[in-house]
Amino acid sequence: MRAPAHSLAFHKMHGLGNDFVIVDGRAQAVEMTEALARALANRRTGIGCDQLILLEPSETADLKMRIFNADGGEVEACGNAARCVTKLAGDGATIETAGGTISGETVDAGAMLDMGAPRFDWDAIPLAYAMDTANIPVGWETLENPFAVNVGNPHVVFFVDDGQAIDLERLGPIIETDPLFPERINVNVARIEADGSITLRVWERGAGLTRACGTGACATAVAAISRKLTDNNVTVHLPGGDLDIAWAPGETIRMTGPATYVYSGEIDLETLR
Repeated sequence: MRAPAHSLAFHKMHGLGNDFVIVDGRAQAVEMTEALARALANRRTGIGCDQLILLEPSETADLKMRIFNADGGEVEACGNAARCVTKLAGDGATIETAGGTISGETVDAGAMLDMGAPRFDWDAIPLAYAMDTANIPVGWETLENPFAVNVGNPHVVFFVDDGQAIDLERLGPIIETDPLFPERINVNVARIEADGSITLRVWERGAGLTRACGTGACATAVAAISRKLTDNNVTVHLPGGDLDIAWAPGETIRMTGPATYVYSGEIDLETLR
């Protein structure tokens, strides 16, 4: 686990309790490996976070954001992290991710992001074979007929009467690693409330149960709007707080929510061995 220096400077931020270690590698290159990301994310022997975020120079945007889950695996997108990076980078910054380029602006205590357009084709999710992604004819116990969408990363959304009654800690990893999803999948369990808002729980690919998932909120809102279960502007309630999602068919997704700066620090990489 090597970087150009023995110590590594970082920012600690969170979006609705979904927390990040953000390393700025634009001025001084950082060689991020799966092992180093996993060590930094360790809450007992490292700094501790749900995701490690590495900022790098970009040839197509103002900066590039790479995202490593707590297990060390690199993923394409993270909405909560993007709000935090927007708060660091400032208004109008364009951010290159593996899931596409996004942009945002700071608002009140957080940021509003243009997350790009959702993708619905089976091979864009991706699924193992062709099927109707708006109503997949599969099920896992009481979770049936999910909606699949890619919002920079892959999601399935299940609409249920009582999300708290679902043993997501047990079913989440089973669905995540099902052969139907060759790149694994994020699992969302949602309840439509009487006022048209959504209460959501998320099993995040490579991270597990999370207090908040920005892309999960986007995916769930898109699924609910597509099925005409909610209006085009919807509040999504997560264990860590609320996100506001706006989307209409043929348009890009806009997400608004908090981004909190916690502290900055420096860690001796030798202590991670």
